[in-house]
Amino acid sequence: MENNNNVRIPALIIAVIASFITPFMGSSINIALPAIGGEFLTDAILLSWIPTSFLLASAIFAVPFGRIADIYGMKKIFTYGMVIFTISSFLCAIAPSDISLIAFRVLQGIGSAMIFVTGLAIVTSVYPPQERGKAIGFTIGAVYVGLSLGPVLGGIMTQFLGWRSLFYLMVPVGLLVISLTLWKLKGEWAACRGEKLDIPGTILYSIALFTFMFGFSELPGIIGIIMIIIGLIGLIAFVIFELKVEVPVFNMKLFKNRTFGFSSLAALINYMATFAVSFFLSLYLQFIKGFDASGAGLILVAQPVVMAILAPMAGRLSDRYDPRIIATIGMSLSTLGLAQFIFLNTNTDVIFITIGLVVLGAGFGLFSSPNTNAIMGSVERRFMGIASATVSTMRLIGQTLSMGIAVLLFSLIIGKVQIMPENYPALLSSIQIAFIVFTALCFVGIFVSFAGRNKNRHKTE
Repeated sequence: MENNNNVRIPALIIAVIASFITPFMGSSINIALPAIGGEFLTDAILLSWIPTSFLLASAIFAVPFGRIADIYGMKKIFTYGMVIFTISSFLCAIAPSDISLIAFRVLQGIGSAMIFVTGLAIVTSVYPPQERGKAIGFTIGAVYVGLSLGPVLGGIMTQFLGWRSLFYLMVPVGLLVISLTLWKLKGEWAACRGEKLDIPGTILYSIALFTFMFGFSELPGIIGIIMIIIGLIGLIAFVIFELKVEVPVFNMKLFKNRTFGFSSLAALINYMATFAVSFFLSLYLQFIKGFDASGAGLILVAQPVVMAILAPMAGRLSDRYDPRIIATIGMSLSTLGLAQFIFLNTNTDVIFITIGLVVLGAGFGLFSSPNTNAIMGSVERRFMGIASATVSTMRLIGQTLSMGIAVLLFSLIIGKVQIMPENYPALLSSIQIAFIVFTALCFVGIFVSFAGRNKNRHKTE
């Protein structure tokens, strides 16, 4: 596929719209969780599975679809992913129960995995190295715009139109992206066309990751411990198998690249430490502080707005300077922002919360684009699909583990009960402990991010 503006601009527009959809869905659903729980009388633990099921499905399928896209074509997998996402969004909108909603969210997560691993790879493939950081910055900026509008628009829609309207909204947007893809993106991107898919490795990876992640959510019970051990054994077996197979679904040798390995680990830690912030603060603002959905959304918007402003700027800076340095500064700011929320209590002022969100947003905005540019710029073109899948997988596993921490704390402190006023002290304790854990994780991430620094980093030609 030739690299000219006739291809680059449409590819970027489509990737930007697609990158907006799923984060908008996620942040708006967090705001809607109290309303969903109220309609279905859902307990706290099952309620947390509404966002977690989506993330778990996305994490399981990201790597296999990254490899499938390299073989059969990124445009094809992207289009199929948008179709699945659009259909599942409609099914979520008409879900008759919390269990069926969780099941449809799994399907939505599969479609999301297909979208994310291909959208970023397409943009990276059509833009030359000297412009790639800027393009990635716009794409990630769209993620933050989705995160920004999610709490505000999601809160207003939930309050006046009901939570189901959030899923209905995704249907016309999905149809628009599908139409633009079929109309504007000509040709195909398939760097590994003709190669075979590592089916045994794909199955082993999917089962092992599901077992591990589901087990984490079942802690502290004995079943959770057993499943985590089995999942870890499966993941170790997967790594050993992939190092021996001729054409692996996940090329483990990429992690020998210092920048790729440490940048991927830094992304995992960052998302693990920050994703559940909006989940916890949404519950805190609505249950403990008494805000309605739209009011809570207006407060939470401070973080992603700062992200959306800084992400493109950070992306451009990463084209000129070592992206690891910029990303490490971002990780440091994220740590400071998280530390502030450890001190939340029933009398915490909204200004204090807003300042913490601004600092956290600045940190994440400075971290994500340069970190992604470092990962994508450290591999050869034929590994773009799997590198993109790695970015998505680190994000999704980090997000799932972040929600896993939420599930674990709710299991230990609140229990399987609906969140009522008598449980508010337990909810506040869960939130405070969660931010202690998140701050510690992000502090470790500072050193991991800096360890990936490479002055002579490879640029893909």
